[in-house]
Amino acid sequence: MSYYEQYRERIDRAIQANRERTYYAPFPENPKSYPENAAALALSRFQACLNNDFTELLQEKPLRFEGEEISPYLQTGLGIRYPIFADKLLVQTASKALDIWRKVSFNERAGILAACLDRMKERFFDIAYATQHTTGQSFMMAFQAGGPHAADRAMEVIAMGMEELRRVPESCVWDKPMGKFNITLQKTWKAMPRGVALVIGCSTFPTWNTLPGVFASLITGNSVIIKPHPKAVLPIAIVVAEMQKVFNEAGITPDVIQLAPDTLAFPLAWELAGHPDVRIIDYTGNTSFGNQLEGLQQTGKQVFTEKAGVNPVIIDSVTDIKAVCDNLAFSLSLYAGQMCTAPQNFFVSHQGIRTPEGMVSVDDFMELFTAALNNISGHPKMAPGVLAALQQDAQKDRIASVAAEFSDAVVLPSNSFANEEFPDARVASPLLLKVDASRTEAYDREWFGPIGVVICTPSTDESLRRVLEMSRRHGAISCGIYCTDPDRVADMADQLARIFVPVSVNLTGPIYLNQHAAFSDFHVTGGNPAGNASFTDALYLNRRFVWVGQRFASSSL
Repeated sequence: MSYYEQYRERIDRAIQANRERTYYAPFPENPKSYPENAAALALSRFQACLNNDFTELLQEKPLRFEGEEISPYLQTGLGIRYPIFADKLLVQTASKALDIWRKVSFNERAGILAACLDRMKERFFDIAYATQHTTGQSFMMAFQAGGPHAADRAMEVIAMGMEELRRVPESCVWDKPMGKFNITLQKTWKAMPRGVALVIGCSTFPTWNTLPGVFASLITGNSVIIKPHPKAVLPIAIVVAEMQKVFNEAGITPDVIQLAPDTLAFPLAWELAGHPDVRIIDYTGNTSFGNQLEGLQQTGKQVFTEKAGVNPVIIDSVTDIKAVCDNLAFSLSLYAGQMCTAPQNFFVSHQGIRTPEGMVSVDDFMELFTAALNNISGHPKMAPGVLAALQQDAQKDRIASVAAEFSDAVVLPSNSFANEEFPDARVASPLLLKVDASRTEAYDREWFGPIGVVICTPSTDESLRRVLEMSRRHGAISCGIYCTDPDRVADMADQLARIFVPVSVNLTGPIYLNQHAAFSDFHVTGGNPAGNASFTDALYLNRRFVWVGQRFASSSL
């Protein structure tokens, strides 16, 4: 049985989910859905990796082995060394593999890629430990985001790719009546991949942010090189190793997908991106380097970026102010604000917030908001699970720098908290500032990490004006609105939609601004400065291949 036939039902179900945009999750997010001993076996394998060479990849001719990952929980080096390859060899190998992979039918490509996700599923716990100890995510987030949710997004991409590749028939007989005779041509169309694809990973979500670009290029027939962040290699290295095994078992060269580890001292990203045979680039990371990569589009490369935005929340009126504060506190605290969707700027009118019980003053709101934040950071079990750990020292330094620069605006200082399991973990609770809208220097930029700013404006209209202006310049990946007036909500949402900013309205309870669901939510719109691409719209797929038509006269058939 072909790989496609083995996975046809799942592929068709994923296509249906993409069309309907309703809830669908092919990979369970609850760890209890997996074998009882899976976590213990994975932990044993993770510990065996430490201070050793990573040898699972089916790639030849490494120059040397190096590694520089540091656990944010242990604050010691993992000691795992990865094979370093010459950039020209990686591209040359990928170019040869491309000629093999592009000739595999897109149906069979979909089946093989679905099989890769099933193999990845067997190592979700391995990926979880690897993600936890490279990114600082809590174990539960590392399991869910690094494994099932990343696989869901990849499956979504496979489904969207199938939709685009099926959009044009493979062939037809074109018959044009000309009166006494007809002109007949046999026409065929081929979806030709653009070439070698490069995917540049980030340090905070090494699988979730990487796999959409990987699978989008693979389903459309391109070969892929993944250049992971040198501080977060292990999670994606495990995935690549399993994918290479599947390709090998399918009788296709594992060189279709390669890992390209590097070091901070000798980075490979720019060298690989600039190679003339690299035609597609996917990138998640800081805006500065993202802008540089986007400049390569002038050379004919297709570049897909997710950069940084400044995510706002407008609070006008609510039905339950405590529920709103609890929700916002959790959103700001989750993974210590190190999510691209985390809120940063909270706009509140000087007049206060309307509630069924009357107006809540700004001071009263601040008291409720800080109490909600303290309830998380002060809880011995919740704090380590929600706030997790800071991925780098830079985040901790940024908190100290902002607190010093705006010391008069600090309402809630950032503090450490106890983590019984990992007493040496690099941790910090959110820093919260309160400023007047005139102090733009305090909030008119991204503060990556657990930093929130409450901005007091003359009115909700002025809050919206500032959000619109900032989103045009900096971009936004998420935006929250709290308002009980349906007409006003519709107007604000429409104005934000016009500048391509998505909104979430009146979220309370266990659904947060940070969360985007595969098969339903588009992650980044691709229309504002926060990034030029979206997980996962049709453009994300069809820019990776070109329709090439061929016409045959009837006499030549």
